[in-house]
Parts: sequence; structure tokens; C-alpha cells
Amino acid sequence: MTRIFEKVKILLFLFAAFFSPVLCQGDEPQKTIPRGLEGIWDPAKYISIDEVRPGMEAYVLTVYKETAVEKFPLDVISVLYNIFPGRNAILVRGTDERFIHSGPVAGCSGSPVYINGRLAGALAFGWIFSKDPLYGVTTIEDMLRAGQTEAAGQGMKDGPGLTFDFSSPIDFAVVQEKISTAFAAPPTKLTGATALPSPLIVSGLPDSALAELDGSLGQLGLMVVPGGGVKPGPDVCDVKITPGSCLVVPLVAGDIRLDVVGTVTEVRGDEVYGFGHSFLGYGAVDLPMATGQVHTVMASVMRSFKVATSMNIVGALTTDESRAVRGRLGAKARMIPLSLRIDRYNDPEQRVYNCQIADNRLLTPLLLRIVIAGTTLLKGNLPPDNTIEYKCSIEMDDAPGTPAVVFESISTDQGLTELIRDSIGPVALLMNNPFSRVRIKSIDLDVRVREKNIIAGIWSATLSKSKIKPGENFSVQVVTESFQAEKRSYNFDFTVPENTPAGNYQLIICGGQGYEEFLRKSVPHRFTAENLQTLVGAINYILTIGKDDLHCIMVLPASGVAMESAELPELPATKALILGDAKRANTMQAFPGWIDKKIGTGSIIMDQKIMKVTVER
Repeated sequence: MTRIFEKVKILLFLFAAFFSPVLCQGDEPQKTIPRGLEGIWDPAKYISIDEVRPGMEAYVLTVYKETAVEKFPLDVISVLYNIFPGRNAILVRGTDERFIHSGPVAGCSGSPVYINGRLAGALAFGWIFSKDPLYGVTTIEDMLRAGQTEAAGQGMKDGPGLTFDFSSPIDFAVVQEKISTAFAAPPTKLTGATALPSPLIVSGLPDSALAELDGSLGQLGLMVVPGGGVKPGPDVCDVKITPGSCLVVPLVAGDIRLDVVGTVTEVRGDEVYGFGHSFLGYGAVDLPMATGQVHTVMASVMRSFKVATSMNIVGALTTDESRAVRGRLGAKARMIPLSLRIDRYNDPEQRVYNCQIADNRLLTPLLLRIVIAGTTLLKGNLPPDNTIEYKCSIEMDDAPGTPAVVFESISTDQGLTELIRDSIGPVALLMNNPFSRVRIKSIDLDVRVREKNIIAGIWSATLSKSKIKPGENFSVQVVTESFQAEKRSYNFDFTVPENTPAGNYQLIICGGQGYEEFLRKSVPHRFTAENLQTLVGAINYILTIGKDDLHCIMVLPASGVAMESAELPELPATKALILGDAKRANTMQAFPGWIDKKIGTGSIIMDQKIMKVTVER
């Protein structure tokens, strides 16, 4: 009996050794429907990762030239389980001569990979400095799950946005710094697998704008490269969204173009899947989706990339998740019209740009900054002595009773700093305010650049008399000296209020910048917001402070109180005591008194002078 049992064990061992390769590498493993994809998964059309084996016949569809989708053979190298947390992938290598010459190509993200005639996924990641056209494939199982979670579509479609402290006085310099650092990301390891960067093709802007974009949007995994437009024609209209065709996200359209380039993986009815990785990666989005044309593939030792351009907007991206983007044909993403006029000292013509900018709380302020800077510097950097005059109008939808943000201003010897700060600051605050949803209807901006310096300083200030009685008049003569050594004289006439107590009082002589600093200390509530209306009011208040005004301020004793945005300068002290009850939720502060006289000078006064005047009874 024992010998028979031993013989049976040997036979079973030999049987397993002989037939196990067949079981592991069978041509037709069992086709199962992945969990959560019931009703979507078609076993005849899609192949799951569990069915994939090295050596299977494979190919990829993508565009290398113009709009023609071509088939390129692949070798299936291996299946990589848990290559990223909770993610599996397929490793493939291109065998076509063009693939071998270029290596991994940025812009091929989303190119559909077919194994044994069925869709397996999309080219999605690779390795920097890879000598072989080696790609990681995001599985079609993962891509089809984009937008399938319960939370998908529940968030704001323009993303998480920027966070500002609206309890503090508004400061556009702080807003600009926040925008500049919004896209900070850790450096990429050269030895690690990374998502293929999506080319960001820039048309109509100088190299300085490309450097700015590379330092900001480059943090999102975008590869900034110069490009060009497509001549309108019947061929443009005939291009369709199909697996392997270009999938372009136009962030800016019109006279200026910023196009993010990827590839379509799958089309199910009016639903489009692509990229094989995220774009911004925060779920629900509302961004335009367009067809595209590839001008060429630029082969590079470091990273090859497609040079392409958007053609027709045919839909909108609605989902942006870690493993794919998803869009809908026929949908219309909201974009913000921008009209920009640039008048430069060294340009014989005034240049007019009409653009559409993607409506996105995070991207719109940055894109606006890039477009303003790029168009202003199109004819070269600013000269050492420069003055910029600018007018801006920002209109809003869905904000009844709320005025537009309208202002005009001037800066000198500051480069583009103040122009950009004053233009993008209001947009960022309005789009990211916590009070009410704001849709920017349009942005209109006029910029005039002159080759001159209008900085001036206070050369002297003289009082007609230093001791005054209540009700009496006195004057202050201020002489300014400009950059060109020109001196100008200005007179300020004051009448001391009858109720002014005896004492010494400050006279502050300053320019627009000094006046704003005085206001921020004296009446900070004018720079804060409690709702959308007070936010717009604070923005307009800040922007209407003339930078080229000369102010002479007589500081008086505090009289009355201010509660939030309400000012009661003549409130009697007895009533002020009642309002100052500790049980009240509203904060109250003493309302300072002052007399302000201003004169427009056409110069930017950078310094200030403080004098004293004595009031005698």
C-alpha cells in the first residue's frame, strides 16, 4: 500500500510539472469583469491585467505627424503589480524605428495600448534619460474608473483654489506671493518612474513668458515648449476625437495660445478618456477639450516631446483623477474673455490681443499673469527708466448689486510688479472668496509703457506759521525734486477745526504709497471684507488710491467709533460707551481724525516728511 501511495505522489508531481506552464501561460485565461465596472466592461473589447503575459502581441495607436493615427508595434515586457500604492501597470517597449530613435515621448500620454487585439490601457509613465522606448501602461481598468466614485463631480468644478486670510486687511503683495508659490512641488528623482510630462505648447509669447511658465506650471508635470497655431481650413473641421488622436486642453485660446497636449485612450459614446495620469488631479473640473495637430516629434536625449497645437474645441474635461482624465463631447467649458491692449514706446503700433482664459480658481490668476507679462515684454525687456500707465475693468456674472472692479493707475521704476499685482490680485480674491460664488464675466486691460522715470522726492516743506488757533488758517509749501533734478512747488491750505483741543499735531507729507500705509494703520476696516459687497468695495478702495498724488495730512484726535465697515466719526462718547459693551459680538475701535489735502503731481513720491504744528486756545 505504501509503495502504491508513493507512486501516485510521483505521478501527481510529474503531472503538475508538465502541465503547469500551460496553466500559467494559457492563451485564453478566464475573462472576468473587474469589480465596479459592471455595465461598462466588455470582455471582448478590453483585456484585464490578469490576462496579460510577457511576449503577447501588442501595439499602440498615436499621432507622430499631422492628425493621422498610426499603429506602432510593442513588446510586452512584464506586468508590474503595486508599482505605485494600489496601482498595477504593464511594462512595454516600442520596436518601431521612430520609437527607438525618440525614446519615451512627452505627449504620448494616453496613447491606447492593445494586447491580443483588446484595449489594455494607455502609455502613461517612463524614466528620465531612458535609452529605450520603455513605457509604463496605466490599465484600462483604472482609467474607466475615472469619475465613477460617489464623490466625483460633487466638488467645485474649478478646483480647490487658493486660500487667503480675509480677516486681515487685503494686501495684493501677499496675494501675488501666494499665487507664485501655489505650484511648489518636490524635485523629481532621476531614477524613479514618473508620469510622462504633458507638453504645454505656448504660442504668441516671448521666451521670458516660457521661463515663467516653466517655473510655475512645470511643477504640475507640464513641459513648456514654444509652438505655433494652425491655419484654419476644412481639414481642421474634419478631425475627430478617436483612440490615438490628439487630446488638447486649451488653457488660453485666441491670439495667445497655451495648449496642454496628450492623447485619447478610449471613446464611449460621448465620454472621452485620456492621458493615463492626472492633469491637475483634483477630481471635478471644467476645462475645454479640443482636437489637435502634431507638427513633429522633437527627439531629445533628456525627454522627447510632441510639438502640437489645438484645433477645434469639441467638448469639456469633467474629471481629472490620478489615473486618467475624462471629458464629454459637446459639453462647453466656461472661459473668461480677456481684451488686452499694449502701447509701448518702441513699438510703432498698438497691439491688441483678444483671448479666452480657462475659468479655474487656481489657474486663472497665474495664466493672467503670464499673458500680461508676455504681451508687455513682447518687444523686449523694459528699459532701466520706465513708467507704466494702466487701466483695468473686471466685470462679474451672478453678482447682482455688486459693481465691477474698475481702476486706473501708474507705476515707475517697478518693472511689471505693480501692474501684475494690481491686475491679478482682484481676480484671485474674487474667484477664491469664501462669501459668494463669483464668475468673472470679462477682463479688459490697457497698458501704456513709456521710457521715462517719474520718481520724485520731497526737497523741502515749509509752514506759513507753526502756532495756530482753532478756526484759523495756515498753509504748507512743499517742494519736490524729480529724477531729472526738476523742482516743483505745491501749496496746501488748512483750516483748523473750531473744536480742536490745544496741543501738538503731526503733519504728514507723503505720496500715494505713504498715504496707503497711513490708511492701513488708521482705518484697517476699509481694507477688510465681511461679504462680497465689502470685498469689492475694499478692492476698489485700494486701487483708487492715486500713486502719483502728493498728500498733506493733519492728524487730529480720535472722534467717534468704527464698527466693522460702519464709520461713526461724530458719535458722542456716551453713545460710544453703549456700543462698546463687551457683550456685543461686533468689534469696535476708535475712529481717528485727520484732514487730508491732496494734489495730483504726475510723479511718484517715494519718501515722506513729518512736521509738527501747535494748536493754542
